[in-house]
Amino acid sequence: MFLQLEGVSVRYTRGKGGRAAVENVSLALPQGQIGVLIGPSGCGKTTLLRAVAGLEPIESGAIRMGGVMLSDARSGTHLSPETRRIGMVFQDYALFPHLSVADNVGFGLQQLPRAERAQRVQQMLDLVGLGYAARRAPHQLSGGQQQRVALARALAPRPGLLLLDEPFSSLDVDLRERLAQEVRAILKDSGTTALFVTHDQLEAFALGDLVGVMQGGQLEQWDSPYHLYHRPASRFVAQFIGHGVFTPARIERVGPAPVLHTPFGDLTDMHECPLPDAYPGGECDLLLRADDIVHDDHAPVKARIERKAFRGSEFLYTLRLPSGEQVMAHVPSHHNHQVGEWIGIRPDVDHVVTFPRAPA
Repeated sequence: MFLQLEGVSVRYTRGKGGRAAVENVSLALPQGQIGVLIGPSGCGKTTLLRAVAGLEPIESGAIRMGGVMLSDARSGTHLSPETRRIGMVFQDYALFPHLSVADNVGFGLQQLPRAERAQRVQQMLDLVGLGYAARRAPHQLSGGQQQRVALARALAPRPGLLLLDEPFSSLDVDLRERLAQEVRAILKDSGTTALFVTHDQLEAFALGDLVGVMQGGQLEQWDSPYHLYHRPASRFVAQFIGHGVFTPARIERVGPAPVLHTPFGDLTDMHECPLPDAYPGGECDLLLRADDIVHDDHAPVKARIERKAFRGSEFLYTLRLPSGEQVMAHVPSHHNHQVGEWIGIRPDVDHVVTFPRAPA
């Protein structure tokens, strides 16, 4: 693995009275891959990024990159930020307003001969699609273009790792989505290993080969976006990622195969589901995503629409069953039912995910 964090903890105020901002985090990021850290405000994701950069000392654990020890609490090793071969892109771009776009990109290349520096600058601007803007001033560019200049400047010195702290947060939603896809393509074209911090789930899924969900300074799960969504490792991940609710269910072994009894009927296609035997009496909570519930007028189970959100091609319905359970469903937008109306629904659950029953 190219980047390795082993039991990393960071404390804001050192000593017994300090608060752990990051606690016992371990993760591994292969070379050329893009990792993303996501979680609620104050969960420790930016602090972890700063620890990798060398801007925060670690209290315990170790950080390695390309086989080189960057930080090791046990031995006291702590390489300074400027010696780590790590580039950073910040929220505010931090471009020099008095320098041209080309001079901004070449700012960290002063040690190169002039011709080689000019060649590298042009190469980076072409990579981010701004070769035509070399002589312009930063204020003459849009926000998205300025962010690409900041990316080109960070990539120009050929860093071993690129860190990006919510780089699209100041941009509008449509531009953020497009720029996230463009930045991923640029990083893949250049073979750059990168670690992002974001609060936007769609952005995390668009960018990341691996995504880590953090809460309270701890890493709840480090996995592919697909597995985060379909195989969440904890209730927090299940609730934080995507639209989902929990409904009470009961597991019963019928012959060789388990059956899950739910308010919608029995689920039997459970071959992929890890079903712990620890559930007392088989009582558990079933995770239901909005795409697990299908609107079907002929279904025997009915639910009342409590809320609906129009999303262009679909509605997101919040529904209440007669037994009191709440579920959500994506419904094509031509099914324009009214709040308070009863509609038929049925489960279509490809990935059965269960957790221990929550305390009442």
